[in-house]
Amino acid sequence: MSFCRAFVLTLCCCFAALAQAAPDILLANVWRDGINPADYWVSEKLDGVRGIWDGQTLRFRSGNPVPAPAWFTRALPPVPLDGELWIARRQFDRLSAIVRREAPLDEEWREVRYMIFEMPAAPGDFSARVAAMRQLVADAGTPWLQAVEQFRVADRKALASLLNERVRHGAEGLMLHKADAPYVTGRSDALLKLKPMLDTEATVVGHVQGKGRLAGKLGALVVETPEGRRFRLGTGFSAAQREQPPPIGSTVTYRYRDLTATGLPRFASFLRIRENF
Repeated sequence: MSFCRAFVLTLCCCFAALAQAAPDILLANVWRDGINPADYWVSEKLDGVRGIWDGQTLRFRSGNPVPAPAWFTRALPPVPLDGELWIARRQFDRLSAIVRREAPLDEEWREVRYMIFEMPAAPGDFSARVAAMRQLVADAGTPWLQAVEQFRVADRKALASLLNERVRHGAEGLMLHKADAPYVTGRSDALLKLKPMLDTEATVVGHVQGKGRLAGKLGALVVETPEGRRFRLGTGFSAAQREQPPPIGSTVTYRYRDLTATGLPRFASFLRIRENF
């Protein structure tokens, strides 16, 4: 291969990588005691798939384009938006299958809504952006474009009551966005998540063979957190996952109650393999 051709191919690969680079977005920290919820807008935490709209292309959190039908994206306004592709509570697996399908099916996508919770280019603090999102959705008149409902609560008692009510009806938990926060990216206290059970991600670094009734199958995963802590994840797997466990190198999501003094999760349970959206 000539030098010029190799150089051109290298440039093409670089541009392709940049085009699919993960977008710089806001990520939530975990709710902590001592925070005043009256300073925040509160919304339901949707168990959907993150969708980032730059005004022209809808992308997953990874930066890869969402294979949505043209009619779905054509109706979206030409301004940056951030939100969740969502169907309903407890429908994540079905939604995941729909949005990953390379050849989208119209009848499936008719069930999907784009629930926006951020408008990055809008001026002002988050309260101003909430008003802007509501107006945008009203002006668009697109059934599958909706703004996530935002509430204000007076105190911790009201927050706890709202959490219990939503979880009882199938919600994952709540999100809290600081009312006076400018638009920021990265992990920040501007956005907090509050759930009865926390969840986070780790990388699979090993498999432990089962014993007894699990002989010849997966007994536990050895996983490593982003901070470099390793532990075994041994519950939450289906029979099929015991037979064909998440491969080494894959990223998994697990639930846990809280952390020990050494930073390891208590009562950790496998939830799902993180899809490479």
